[in-house]
Amino acid sequence: MVGEIQTGWVHVGRLRRARGNRGELIAEIYSSQPGRAERLGRVRLEKGASSRSVRVERVWRHDGQPVLKFEGIDSIAGAEEWVGADILVDERERARPEQGAYSHADLIGCTVLAAPGDRPAGVVRAVHEFGGPALLELESPDGGEILVPFAREICREIEIERKQIRAWLPEGLTEL
Repeated sequence: MVGEIQTGWVHVGRLRRARGNRGELIAEIYSSQPGRAERLGRVRLEKGASSRSVRVERVWRHDGQPVLKFEGIDSIAGAEEWVGADILVDERERARPEQGAYSHADLIGCTVLAAPGDRPAGVVRAVHEFGGPALLELESPDGGEILVPFAREICREIEIERKQIRAWLPEGLTEL
């Protein structure tokens, strides 16, 4: 389940794997805005009970993915310690979506309610983009994973303030 975040911090990505021998990490950044990774400054890394405030020293791209180098993480072992960590920024530094659009950070942590009946289908723990509609990765109430297309025909009511999405899920989607 998505962990509780202290007020004022927003998820902007996740560290996926170590790269190279200088403490660099490949990241997934939850933003459709080009160059968002390159605008990161001071961030907070969270993994389980561990938390660390770090400055992003350098960002470059490898095969289209951002590679981040953090101040004070200078080895493979140091980088591997943070694989799977969430990247958070201060609320004041978040990238704001255009009117009618939603940032990935807004969607993460939302409960998806299956209509009709508002049966909880799961909590959004990540948003993935592969060229078509984005996919919401949900953690279901039983701890499983469900991928839901983030399309108007499916996600019809989005209440960011209440952290809820009402979705008309295709039959059988939650059983896959």
